[in-house]
Amino acid sequence: MTELISVWPPFALTLATPRLTLRPLRDDHIPAAVEAAASGIHDEGRNPFSTPWTSVPADELGPNMARWYWQCRAASTPDSWTLTLGIWHDGTFLGCQDIAARDFSVLRTVTTGSWLRRSAQSRGFGREMRAAVALYAFDWFGADVCESEAADWNAASLGVSRSLGYELNGLTRMSWGGRQETVQRVRLTPATFRRPEWHLKVEGHEPTAKFLGIPAG
Repeated sequence: MTELISVWPPFALTLATPRLTLRPLRDDHIPAAVEAAASGIHDEGRNPFSTPWTSVPADELGPNMARWYWQCRAASTPDSWTLTLGIWHDGTFLGCQDIAARDFSVLRTVTTGSWLRRSAQSRGFGREMRAAVALYAFDWFGADVCESEAADWNAASLGVSRSLGYELNGLTRMSWGGRQETVQRVRLTPATFRRPEWHLKVEGHEPTAKFLGIPAG
């Protein structure tokens, strides 16, 4: 029987840090992701996401999350792709870390976004999972730039960025879920990256890179 990773190679990918395992979300992971999100991510009325997906009624959260994960897979080509990585610690699902790119072969730039269930926050996991995808982007994909953004009031996200060496990359005004937000953009390069002391363990890179159109080496 043909295995799923032979028809969707990114499912072979695993990134491992000292405490975390990051893997592309499969369908059987979606219920755990929904449960983690439903347990709470942020304070009421202060939504840190450009699309306020956590603010929908409880019975819509699961279908909306599933649609997003399926959409990311369906739309991924070498010209434009998103890897949505689930985060596990000691077998418990904590949240998601996305890494995405458009025209990577030309721009050598990736963008990232993430969320953690509230019970996993303030434990250094956010920094560890962002460091993992930055290491993967720079050392395995050969990226030149890693970009992110956060509302200017989101001290936790911006604190993670500062701790890893991201530089401020301009303020912009955006509409987030029909509300005006001032958004701080941040930018990381190999030269500014404050690398962790630990080493990232990677499995399944070759089929993932080939699928995304990233040259070997």
